[in-house]
Amino acid sequence: MLEFSNATYLDFSNAEIKRSQREAIDFVRSQFGKEFPNIINGKEVFTDKKTISTNPARPTEVIGTFQKAGQKDANEAIEAASKAFETWKTVPAEIRANYLFRAAEEVRKRRLEINAWMISEIGKNYLEADADTCEAIDFLEFYGREAIRYSKNQDLTPFPGEINEYKYIPLGVGVVIPPWNFPFAIMTGITTSAIVTGNTVVLKPSSDTPMMAWLLVDIFKKVGLPDGVLNFLVASGSETGDYIVEHPKTRFISFTGSKDVGLRIFERANVVSPGQIWIKRVIAEMGGKDAIVVDSEANLEEAATAVVGSAFGFQGQKCSACSRAIVDEKVYDEFVKMIKEKTEAIKVGDPIDDAQAGPCANKSQYESVLEYIEIGKKEGKLLCGGKKVDSSTNGYYIEPTIFIDVDENARIMQEEIFGPVLAVCKTRDYDHSLSVANNTIYGLTGSVFTLNPHKIERAKNEFHVGNLYINRKCTGAMVDVHPFGGFNMSGTDSKAGSRDYLMLFLQGKSIASR
Repeated sequence: MLEFSNATYLDFSNAEIKRSQREAIDFVRSQFGKEFPNIINGKEVFTDKKTISTNPARPTEVIGTFQKAGQKDANEAIEAASKAFETWKTVPAEIRANYLFRAAEEVRKRRLEINAWMISEIGKNYLEADADTCEAIDFLEFYGREAIRYSKNQDLTPFPGEINEYKYIPLGVGVVIPPWNFPFAIMTGITTSAIVTGNTVVLKPSSDTPMMAWLLVDIFKKVGLPDGVLNFLVASGSETGDYIVEHPKTRFISFTGSKDVGLRIFERANVVSPGQIWIKRVIAEMGGKDAIVVDSEANLEEAATAVVGSAFGFQGQKCSACSRAIVDEKVYDEFVKMIKEKTEAIKVGDPIDDAQAGPCANKSQYESVLEYIEIGKKEGKLLCGGKKVDSSTNGYYIEPTIFIDVDENARIMQEEIFGPVLAVCKTRDYDHSLSVANNTIYGLTGSVFTLNPHKIERAKNEFHVGNLYINRKCTGAMVDVHPFGGFNMSGTDSKAGSRDYLMLFLQGKSIASR
């Protein structure tokens, strides 16, 4: 087994590679409109109600029709996972890991196709989609290797007259609820980390990106994953959300999404249901209000590039996106001019054509961002953007938007917008900048741009975020390079892609023999 290394992104400046990606999009578009079943214990299940996945760049286009299960199917999925757990937990880690390695090979073979579905279903440009697929490959390869490492007996202090062992065993049935913004990478990571450690899963994908979850399920079917280990449940959130979290056979919930939903899961998971014999574990990543601090001693060109890239990559629809720029007054005016110029150069358009910026994910998100823009007009000065972008397809496009002279306590400085909106705050000095950076209920990512070594050390000690970056953008965490997860209301600091992560799906068992 080779040492782990991260997958390399495709170079879409290469005309041949870009043409191949466009051909994959054309192929995928020819497949639009099909219906896909839920998969429970390896069997296809159809429901009366349906979930329709559409293209946010062209909302009248139907990507696919999926099911909308209720509590009956949800119960059957959990029961199937519970039954499969009794055998899956005994399968050696090397065999479980091999399913992930074979799945990674399938993802590599279908890479352009997977990218194409993502470009179509959620509106990523070519590079953003490929980076998402590469991260999924990384999770499969890394977690497979980590599962083998965790499966070994752990070192203990010897004791005379006894043979002592300490090993890790799986938890049980997990409910996995991934987000729509990294619909293949995060979904793959939180699903397969549970499976490779010997747990079984009920995967409830986002209703905005069920196709991406179907692709993973299809890949694991091809590599022969046993029935019941991975159950695919597109379901009504209002009918099944609390039900699957509270089910007595649910042992853990792995969630990535909004703060409000995450807190609801914590609340319901703490209720002990009749027949439940364990305390449930919740692994949650719940978003952020991330800042880049620009010091008076920063390289302003690099800082401006990082702020604009972090703020408007994938239309700002990342929990790690820079939505606050905190700028020392000594360089404020110059910096504002720089980010205005860079932002106005961003081209908004259809992801099918690899536009830099595409649509918001759905109508609800689109309307929410437009509401925040109206709030921003009252809380700061509109520097650029702020309008809908008309298109012949009625896509959910909004101009990259910057507000300047925003007070640190303003709503657009405090609330997660999850769209192409950046708030810029002027500060008196570095002390004030760090204070503003920490003035939030979140604590996910953050960056500091300064060439002063003393200030860098202060940031390392004082800027309270799970992922801190110095003199680089605050997005783009890579598996086993930047373990990812945040503090405070950003979640449980689960540190996805780290050497600690699989412990979240395991429990320790100590055995002493005389």
